Amino acid sequence: MTEENKETNDGEISDSKILNQDEIDSLLGYGTSTNEDTSQKSGVQAILESNMVSYERLPMLEIVFDRLIRLMATSLRNFTQDNVEVSLDSIESMRFGEYIDSLTLPTLLSVFKAEEWDNYCLMSLDSSLIYSMVDVLLGGRRGTAAMRIEGRPYTTIELNIVKEIIQLILSDLSTAFDPITSVGFVFDRLETNPRFATITRMSNAVIVAHLRIDMEDRGGKIDLMIPYATLEPVRELLLQMFMGERFGRDTIWENHLMSQLWETDVEIKAVLKETEAKLSDVSAWQKGSFLPLDIMPQDTINIFCGDVPLFKGIMGRHDEHVVIKVEGKADKNG
Repeated sequence: MTEENKETNDGEISDSKILNQDEIDSLLGYGTSTNEDTSQKSGVQAILESNMVSYERLPMLEIVFDRLIRLMATSLRNFTQDNVEVSLDSIESMRFGEYIDSLTLPTLLSVFKAEEWDNYCLMSLDSSLIYSMVDVLLGGRRGTAAMRIEGRPYTTIELNIVKEIIQLILSDLSTAFDPITSVGFVFDRLETNPRFATITRMSNAVIVAHLRIDMEDRGGKIDLMIPYATLEPVRELLLQMFMGERFGRDTIWENHLMSQLWETDVEIKAVLKETEAKLSDVSAWQKGSFLPLDIMPQDTINIFCGDVPLFKGIMGRHDEHVVIKVEGKADKNG
C-alpha cells in the first residue's frame, strides 16, 4: 500500500511540472489576450525587445522630421509644378533586419552618407511613388492612376528622375538638421535588392520615419531609415526636450562673457632675437659682457602673447619711449 501511494505521489509531482500550451504561449509572450490593449508584450518577447531604444528618447528628431516635411512640400511643388502634400505617418524604432523584412518589393533603396558623422543612412521609395512622379513629370493625365507594370526593371528615365528627387530630399534633410548641427548628406548609390543595401548589422537598432506624398489622386510612400549609430555624434543634442536657448546655451551669458573678454588685460612680449649659446659661455658671462644678437635696427621683431606669436614689427623710438611699429601678423611657426 505504501509503494502504491509513493508511485501515485511521484506521478502527481511529475505531472505538475509539465506546462500546458497556454502557459507556454504566455511564457513566450504570444498568448492571446481578451483585453483591448494588446500592444503590451510579456514573457520572453518582452525580454528580447527590452533593449530597444524608443525614438521618444530623441525628441529633437521629431522636430527635425516636422521641418523636413514642410521643406519637402515646397521643394516637390517646385519640382513637379503640381500640388504636392507631404505628411509624416509615423516614427518607430526597430531592428534593421525587421525593417528589411518589412519592405514590399519592388522598391528602390537609396544609400546615402552623412559626411560629418561618417556613417550611412537608407531611404526607400515604393514603386507607386516612382510611377506617379514619372507620370506627373512627363505629362500624365489628371484623375487617372499611374500605370504600373509588374515584373519589369526600372528604366533609365525613371532612375534619373528618382535620383533628382533623392537629391532634393537630402538637401531638405540637411537643412532640417541645421538648427541642431551642420551636416551634409551625400547620395551614394541606388539598389533594388535589399541584401545589397545592408549598411549595419541586422540586430542593430534603427529609427524609421514613414512619409506619405500625395499628388491629388496619385502618390506613394518614402521610408527614411537612420541607424542609432549614425546619430550617436549628435545624440546629446537630440536628447533635448525643446529648442529654446539655442540648445542649452545662454545667449545673455555668452554676450556678457564676450564683452568681459575684450576688457581683459594680457601680457605681451617683444622678442628681438633668439640665439643659441653654449652653457660654458653662459657661465663665463660677467657684469659688462656683451651678447651679439646679429640683428639690424631695420629688422623685424616678433610680438608674443605667451608662446603664441601675434604680430611682427619694427622697433623705434618715440619721445622717451621705445616703441614697435606693427607691420602685420606673425608667422604661425614663430
